[in-house]
Amino acid sequence: MKTSKTAILLLASCLTAPAFAQDSLPRTSAETAEDEGAAIIVTGSRIKQDPTKSALPLQVITTDDLTREGINSPEQLISFLSTNGNGADNLASNADVTSGAQRGTNGLSAANLRGQGAASTLVLLNGRRVAAHGLTGSAVDVNQIPIAALERVEILKDGASAIYGTDAIGGVINFITKTNFQGLALNAFTDVTEAGGGNIYRLSATGGYGDLDEDGFNIMGAVSRSISQSLNGSERSFVNGNQPNRGLSVDTRGTPIATAFPANANTTFAPSGSLLGDTNVCSSGSIANNNCVRNARYLGNGTGFFLPGSTQPADGGINILDLPGGAGCDTVEGGLAYDEQLWNTASARFACAWDTGRAAVLQQPLNTLTYYGRGTLALGDHRVFAEITGSDADSVKRFSNNQYSINVTSLPLYYPLNAITAATYNDVYDRIAGIFPAIGAPGTRTVGVGRYGLPIAYRWRNIAGGQREYRTNTNTLRGAIGAEGPLFGSFDYRAGASYARSESNSVLGEGYHYRGVFVNGASATASGVAGAVAGGIDPRAPTAPGATRPGIVGLLNSGILNPFSVSQSPAALAGLDAISARGVTLYGGLYEVRQFDASIAGSLFDLPGGAVKIAFGVDYRKESYTFNGSPAAISGTPDIFNVAFDNINALAGVSRDVKAAYGEILIPLFDSLEVTAAARIDEYEGFGSTVNPKISAKFQPLDWVMFRGSYNTGFRVPTFNQIFNGVTQSQTSGTSIYDPSTCAGPASPSVPGCASITPDTINGGNRNLGPETSEQYSVGIVLQPSSQFSASVDYWSIAVDDVIGSLIVNDLLRNAAFFPERFARNSAGQLTALDLRTANLGSRRTEGLEVALRGGFDALGGVVTAGLDGTYLLKKKSKVLPLAPYLNDRGRFTFAGDLGLKWKHSAFVSFTNDDFTFNFSQIYRDGYTNQALPGIANGSVVRPDFNPKVKAYMIYNTSVSVDVLDQFRLTAGVRNVFDKDPPFAITYDSNTGAGSSWEPRVADPRGRSFTLSVEAKF
Repeated sequence: MKTSKTAILLLASCLTAPAFAQDSLPRTSAETAEDEGAAIIVTGSRIKQDPTKSALPLQVITTDDLTREGINSPEQLISFLSTNGNGADNLASNADVTSGAQRGTNGLSAANLRGQGAASTLVLLNGRRVAAHGLTGSAVDVNQIPIAALERVEILKDGASAIYGTDAIGGVINFITKTNFQGLALNAFTDVTEAGGGNIYRLSATGGYGDLDEDGFNIMGAVSRSISQSLNGSERSFVNGNQPNRGLSVDTRGTPIATAFPANANTTFAPSGSLLGDTNVCSSGSIANNNCVRNARYLGNGTGFFLPGSTQPADGGINILDLPGGAGCDTVEGGLAYDEQLWNTASARFACAWDTGRAAVLQQPLNTLTYYGRGTLALGDHRVFAEITGSDADSVKRFSNNQYSINVTSLPLYYPLNAITAATYNDVYDRIAGIFPAIGAPGTRTVGVGRYGLPIAYRWRNIAGGQREYRTNTNTLRGAIGAEGPLFGSFDYRAGASYARSESNSVLGEGYHYRGVFVNGASATASGVAGAVAGGIDPRAPTAPGATRPGIVGLLNSGILNPFSVSQSPAALAGLDAISARGVTLYGGLYEVRQFDASIAGSLFDLPGGAVKIAFGVDYRKESYTFNGSPAAISGTPDIFNVAFDNINALAGVSRDVKAAYGEILIPLFDSLEVTAAARIDEYEGFGSTVNPKISAKFQPLDWVMFRGSYNTGFRVPTFNQIFNGVTQSQTSGTSIYDPSTCAGPASPSVPGCASITPDTINGGNRNLGPETSEQYSVGIVLQPSSQFSASVDYWSIAVDDVIGSLIVNDLLRNAAFFPERFARNSAGQLTALDLRTANLGSRRTEGLEVALRGGFDALGGVVTAGLDGTYLLKKKSKVLPLAPYLNDRGRFTFAGDLGLKWKHSAFVSFTNDDFTFNFSQIYRDGYTNQALPGIANGSVVRPDFNPKVKAYMIYNTSVSVDVLDQFRLTAGVRNVFDKDPPFAITYDSNTGAGSSWEPRVADPRGRSFTLSVEAKF
């Protein structure tokens, strides 16, 4: 791998180079000629200047570049950028079960420049803000951008709070549309995978009339329909959670053929207890206090319930497929033997697991309509414009089928012996009794003899109920008006106003059903039902035909729905449909931004190096956010099992005003030395005032060499959710949590005090949050020995303090000494809850090098061009409190946040003549430290093929474009030419059940695909 990377670097060094201001992909000769020497406003400044001579580290990407790489959506563009981080910001990484800050990201694709987080990257459309995603109220969904109307994209790889205010810590992405388009352009695009699933289609049309210079006006419009089809985990062989030799297995015992468990008695469904006995070793007292009174109903206190050859009770689950003589767990689609060694659960030797990753979508289905309209009027040298853009997107988030786990109160699941169930019950009883005589003898058919006739408690995966689905519609709208033109002398003005909104609503699809019992005492009391108690029957829930009690509990406990069979009867399927919660509102949100800005700029006087230019302006905006819960989550309505309702976070409407003024001055001291200084003062309602300066300079002692540098400060205020979210307490079910007061970690049953535990987690907002602040600087050199060759290297450093964020479980355990108040304990000192609520958490330090190489030469009647854009991460570290030590985050696996890859690049070689273009490109993403599951992490298990480091991900793309009759362009390409699978990575999270054997933050799961684009211009 190192040889390949070095070879690409050497090739690019020999052949490449960007213009001074642009770490950009090559532009066509026509575009270069048109823009050469033109003074325009570039992203990151309000002073007009020649973009080819700017000191700003600006990357410019044109529509030709997008076509060359087969990039068909803003999300694909963002993932292509080497300067973009590898966080959970795309549709693939948010497709599975999410928790904490990732919740509510349904249908969202965001940018994450320099790995500073999606909320620290400012996204603009024509230099002005767009609304954040309606559900999160923080990051912008880039797929709302009207890609059919784009002329170019400018990526400022530097902080810009001195010009734009909050959010611009990681950088700025400015999508710039066409402004004087004439004619009609039609485009059809397909991207079809070889292996099937995940196909992408797009149709677009752009039309314009009137020439601003000749006619004094221009009107244009663009519309595009994009369809990304679903790709399921089961459609790709690399998604495989059953790789025990490599250290990966799934920690779930909820399987399509149910796993039997011990469970205590339930007065309604199991008054005499369950087949495998109670869960409590002691009927009173405790073993730890040496006063245990042994519970006769706990089968492990007697004989005949131990795993063969051991003294370990089989209370970790028994699946008939895994018993001696059984068919085997893998005889069920997605089934696998539970790996009790990896998960430190010796009592689960005869349990099965199920590969949840293969039941989740790898690419969410997304159907997006975007539109854009603009009218511009030339009044002499003045320009007045009005524009409107919007989108309507439907996405479907699908993940693993619901797991139902016995809970005596909140989910009393007991498979009965009755006329419907007798054959299945007897088969299960005989198989278990054949190994564990504590329950009785095989063949027993008399109720009360042994334990025959007692209902079977279990954990089960509802295959027949379908994958769980969230269906989300996101509708965006943005309108803007503005004017610009000369004032007096060399001064000109620029003013505008805009309104933007993003509204998202999510409803339940398949896979969710009404519970049928009261989940707790509070819900029972609030119901108004006479005699209602926790665990009691909830008559408000629908009842399936044939069942005598409501909800999924009633259907399962009737025996109509058979948890010990993959196939279900028509009556069972009809019952599931009758108690389905399909179409119930999950939640919805609306984010709005109203903005007005005005600035003037011009020249003051001349210095030896040229005119001193100045700009100053004002900016006002009002941000507002509303989050609606679901009527189905109100305490007076029947409970729907396992739905992540967020009614606790409902906001009737919150808003804040932001007022700002800024100034900028460009001082060309000499022909070779230019300094720019800027400062902005912001007054944030609720946070007071902040002033952020920026100084940048360029020094060009020779025509072919330029040095550049900048220093600036920045800030980011917390989002409305981070401030106002309510407090939620959720159960955990994994085996990786331990008590840090008795264990240094990781969890291990063989180490005293290190047994795995399942405390609740507490999440929520914090009304005492303050803004996070940043200090950053960069220095770089650009070399351009000729017009066709250049190279640039920029060093950058970002220091962020008072970082706004939520702790994840592993980080809290690792830093327990600094957060004693975040560990809730009961009177016996047992850990009962972990507080993960949002706070200003310590500091983050990131440093890196950004490399841009371009070059070319004339050959064969055309031009051969090569280039590379790469980012080398020198340092990424963080600490959770000022007194805590820094921890290395570069190349370290985490479940949330940015992976911090050491090296990333995109490189290409192309040949172009008047009507033909050939391109071959490479995308490289470095490896990182792999996750180790508990058995490997604590050293009790060694697996021969475990790889402590994930391999690098490298794919190649190619395309050919041909112009026909000056009106048509055909582009055919192959993405992932060598059909490279994502590298094996252990991403499974036992606490949420999400993840599998690959990393969606790094790799594309689609495999080799074939692209075809047809463009017609009239």
